[in-house]
Amino acid sequence: MPDDFHRQPIDQLLEHMAGRRFLVLTGAGISTPSGIPDYRDSEGVRRGRQPMMYQEFLAKPEARRRYWARAMLGWPRVRQARPNVAHEALAKLQAHQRISGLITQNVDTLHDQAGSHDVIELHGSLHRVLCLDCEQRSERQQIQLLMQAQNPYLAGVDAVQAPDGDTLLDAAFEARFQVPRCPHCDGERLKPDVVFFGENVAAVTAARAMQAVEQADGLLVVGSSLMAWSAFRLCRAIKEQGKPLLAINRGKTRADELLDLKLEEPCEQLLPLLTQRQF
Repeated sequence: MPDDFHRQPIDQLLEHMAGRRFLVLTGAGISTPSGIPDYRDSEGVRRGRQPMMYQEFLAKPEARRRYWARAMLGWPRVRQARPNVAHEALAKLQAHQRISGLITQNVDTLHDQAGSHDVIELHGSLHRVLCLDCEQRSERQQIQLLMQAQNPYLAGVDAVQAPDGDTLLDAAFEARFQVPRCPHCDGERLKPDVVFFGENVAAVTAARAMQAVEQADGLLVVGSSLMAWSAFRLCRAIKEQGKPLLAINRGKTRADELLDLKLEEPCEQLLPLLTQRQF
């Protein structure tokens, strides 16, 4: 039986992190306590239907109509979500220079709202909208107000929330939907400023993330199955550099064989304990 078996998870975590400044990589599991659904179950299997693919979004006006109709109903819940104690714990650790930095796969800006700074957003942010025609960005709430004004028939329609601001909306509601146009150029190809499935992380962002890995003493993964290559590659890199790789995650991860320590306790319980023991 391993020596760690009877030890408290927080003691195991503190021992591995002692004297080192870890980089932290977060996924959907840190935001589920804030009411934002995640994509995968404890086995790393995607829940529900296939998400919108980047190539489909670009090629088909009806795909963009479907996306924005659902997103209009899903946005209020994302906008109203607030950081939980796990986000706040990481912000405190960063403020006291106990971690070297923060990378997130999430697009909800909850780390920023909790007070973290210089967060590397691997997959962008739902709080911004990018025009693919003029490349200008707009605030998501501004686009929301446009859609609500143009599509009053959707007022009061109830839709089941899905990950990343999506909803499960009956197709009958989509056909009449007026897609918003760019406030800057009147273009019709608006896209949330996030990395879609089938789309690559921006080269500049990927380079920043890898540089952060190179400068860290280790990597702590929080609430991610690491099924996305953009995150898994950072885990491989940290191990290739001979540095420790730890995870707080409930369920399977793609990097299980690489981990030096894996704790399956809820991150909203473990991270506040970590901050209490650090100060």
